[in-house]
Amino acid sequence: MTRMAVHRERHLVSRIGWLRAAVLGANDGIVSTASLIIGVAAAAAKPGDILIAGAAGLVAGAMSMAAGEYVSVSSQSDTEQADLARERAELADDVDAEIAELAGIYVRRGVDPETADTVARQLMAKDALAAHAHDELGISDMTTARPIHAALTSAATFTAGAALPLAMVFVAPSEWLVTIVAAASLLFLALLGSIGARAGGAPIAAATARVTFWGALAMALTAGIGMLVGTAV
Repeated sequence: MTRMAVHRERHLVSRIGWLRAAVLGANDGIVSTASLIIGVAAAAAKPGDILIAGAAGLVAGAMSMAAGEYVSVSSQSDTEQADLARERAELADDVDAEIAELAGIYVRRGVDPETADTVARQLMAKDALAAHAHDELGISDMTTARPIHAALTSAATFTAGAALPLAMVFVAPSEWLVTIVAAASLLFLALLGSIGARAGGAPIAAATARVTFWGALAMALTAGIGMLVGTAV
């Protein structure tokens, strides 16, 4: 008698929550801080002023990212909890209707009615709320909202991203500051795009090009505004 080999699959969807926050935070940190530094430098500001602007942008951006992620994901969490409370009340009010509703979901997916009814009853016997949360509401452990986790991840990755172009201010000669910060930031963005794509199992070339293009556009626009303001002043 031969034993069947266990087929192991490696899916990456469980990473989607923290990966989104990490990539967004680091990308925002690099782009916003580099753009701020380039804009101030293009306005012919002194090196000290450029450093202060970059440091202030890092702190303000990290706090803004943390607060924004916390508020946004908290709203998602509140909606999920409200839906679960409503589902819990419906289960307590009419369990037979809820069995029929869950079975109907499986029928629409291609399961025959008898089997669908059996599966619905078995799943609800184990954990009725979890069964409806997963198959009716689309809420699972992998996708559920985690506000604090998202806020901390965004703040930490924003800080790490912002520190990269800010570090260039210390090493770049003043006459080459804009060029070096821009070139280094685009390199950092390309690296971030490839790392994020690899972690998520997505095409690396497309992700890298997308992140780099929008970063370059943001820096170019900011540099242009800085030069205009510097000339006017």
